[in-house]
Amino acid sequence: MNAVKRVSCVVLLFFSALAFSQSGQKFKVALDAGHGDHDFGAVYNGHIEKKIALAVVLKVGKILEQKSGVEVIYTRKTDTFIDLIERANIANRADANIFVSIHCNANKNSAACGSETYVMGMSKNASNLEAAKKENEVITMEKDYQQKYKGYDPKSPESIVGLTIMQEEYLENSIALAGKIQNHFIDQVGSKSRGVKQAPFMVLHKAYMPRVLIEMGFISNPEEGAKLDSEAGQQQIAEAIANAIMSYKKEFFSGDDADDVKPSQKMEPVKAVDSQAVNKPTVKTPESKKPETKPEPISTGVASFKVQLSASSRKLDLVPSNFNGLNNISVSAEGSLYKYMYGETSSYEEAKRLLSEAKAKGFSSAFVIAFKNGRKVSVQEALKQ
Repeated sequence: MNAVKRVSCVVLLFFSALAFSQSGQKFKVALDAGHGDHDFGAVYNGHIEKKIALAVVLKVGKILEQKSGVEVIYTRKTDTFIDLIERANIANRADANIFVSIHCNANKNSAACGSETYVMGMSKNASNLEAAKKENEVITMEKDYQQKYKGYDPKSPESIVGLTIMQEEYLENSIALAGKIQNHFIDQVGSKSRGVKQAPFMVLHKAYMPRVLIEMGFISNPEEGAKLDSEAGQQQIAEAIANAIMSYKKEFFSGDDADDVKPSQKMEPVKAVDSQAVNKPTVKTPESKKPETKPEPISTGVASFKVQLSASSRKLDLVPSNFNGLNNISVSAEGSLYKYMYGETSSYEEAKRLLSEAKAKGFSSAFVIAFKNGRKVSVQEALKQ
């Protein structure tokens, strides 16, 4: 056998072994309980964020550990302090499929209420940046944080720069997971949804997988804080999060699928006192209807690239005025979300140019997506062609 044939055989055997190993691979979920030890997080009316976050994480983990084909990784299981970058490293070392960081919200306005789920990204929204600033300031409690996070100013969360294409690729799956979490909060917990948002959270920045940060509710709100700090409330929230994770697994990860967790008795819906307009991406409202799916023309045979601008529960006319002047807009419907895309090209270099155009028009969270033979694939797979 000549050298070329020997190499070909080795490569074939390697990919065959890889495919075999992945067929029995477990779905790995990294659960991160925010704060810990001397970092109490938000404290209101006797409710302590670090304790509530840990209690919910342990309940979510217990539910997921009973599911076949699921492995749970914890960044902490006790009242300990873990550096933000180490939380991401724990998930990275475990090669986790998703990273879920769980927190409680707080506001000087005690009427503020509801849940929201963040994905990693830049934002010009002041409230989103303030939320990231509060969480990121935890790094000042770490030893040698100036060297460890060199170039990052915790008072300026937008100073996180250098997102890679790989991280941008995770954005779409992160949005899908975040949307499922918010929808399960609506359906199972009955809480007000403040939507899916983007902000530059340090704990998400270094996790190389789809990742989200959940603000379960406001402990500063007397009614919501009491529910967050109750055994029944924590169990219900844990079931909602676990169901959302299992729904994501079923859609995006092959393997055995377990049934949803049987919901606890539904809590009374939290009264929505304050209102906040949620920009893209958004999730369904309880009364929203599943959009009609229209076939999306995709180039076949060769890889094609588009730029995804946003994912929203609102259906928009595909006119430039709705997309900051951009034309050649297409849309696809997936579940309760409409996904709006800009352009189409077989050239990845051209796709990057289109991405720059989109970002210049204000779509700072836009990213490149790829299709091949009529189906969506990763950018890396498309580039193999």
